[in-house]
Amino acid sequence: MILTQTPFRITLGGGGTDLPSFYERHGGCVFAMTIDKHMYIMLHRLPVTERKTLIRYSQVEVVDQIEDIRHPLAREALRLHDVREYVEVSSIADLPAKTGLGSSGAYLVGLLTAIRALRGQPAEPARVAEEACRIEMDILKEPVGKQDQYMAAFGGFRVLNIAKDGAVTVESVPVDFMTSMELATKARMYYTGIQRSATAVLRDQDAAARRAAGADHERVVDSLCRIKEIGTAIRKAFADRDLDAFGRLMHEHWEVKKRMSARITLSRVDELYDEVRRRFGVLGGKIIGAGGGGFLMLYCPAKGRDLDAFMSENDMPRVSYFPAARGARVIADVAGLEERE
Repeated sequence: MILTQTPFRITLGGGGTDLPSFYERHGGCVFAMTIDKHMYIMLHRLPVTERKTLIRYSQVEVVDQIEDIRHPLAREALRLHDVREYVEVSSIADLPAKTGLGSSGAYLVGLLTAIRALRGQPAEPARVAEEACRIEMDILKEPVGKQDQYMAAFGGFRVLNIAKDGAVTVESVPVDFMTSMELATKARMYYTGIQRSATAVLRDQDAAARRAAGADHERVVDSLCRIKEIGTAIRKAFADRDLDAFGRLMHEHWEVKKRMSARITLSRVDELYDEVRRRFGVLGGKIIGAGGGGFLMLYCPAKGRDLDAFMSENDMPRVSYFPAARGARVIADVAGLEERE
């Protein structure tokens, strides 16, 4: 049995510029971090007497061959590596799927890492990330970008520079423990209770960016260019250890991002956001990920406990987190389930 642990991510700046509809013309740049919330994938080779493959997630699939698997990520990961022996794939996560934290990318990177371990093959982060991108972007034709796969594979605080040909350069950003602690304390995360597909939100953005003659093209592309600039400024704020500047930039980013699609925000979130800025000194905030639901991040320098109580009263409980330094890794294997460092 192989067990992998893969972190979820929070985008700090430049989100959306990692889609090919944008980076193929302008180049992309994303600044993100992974957190101590994970996807766990168990991959187990079954005895030949079973003569079935099992896929366990929110459903259970029992199939004769991998082509019959309905879960698209599991099916294509197994097909890519031609896993023809009978296996069981199970997944469990610390947080719900479809909440803007890159769960699909974490699932896919975790499974590919497990398959490589089963095969005795090296799992270099860049290679695994590109395999995951190939599956989601080229094979499944999902309107997604490259940040989720790369962040899941590499972990830590990273800048992803994406060239017009799609090549990704991964840069580590040094963030010390005290800055990480300040971030986790002031940039608080709340669960809206709404799960949504990022595909539905991103499809509008992707289509508008591709249609040069479309009515929304200039607005979306101009917004993404500004988001890219803000992402660079956010990275500088972290380098300067000026997280209050990050909070103010997050507000600017959120105002720009909302211009791209009506699907990105919710009227209830907008009302709460205006109120918490007025009452609790929140400098900035955003719905994490593509938008439309999931987790709301609010940067609150001084009145965090009061903000927590207010958000809880509005059925949005706080979820604590801390930045995580490691990307996808094997944490147990068949040889006695020994822990790997």
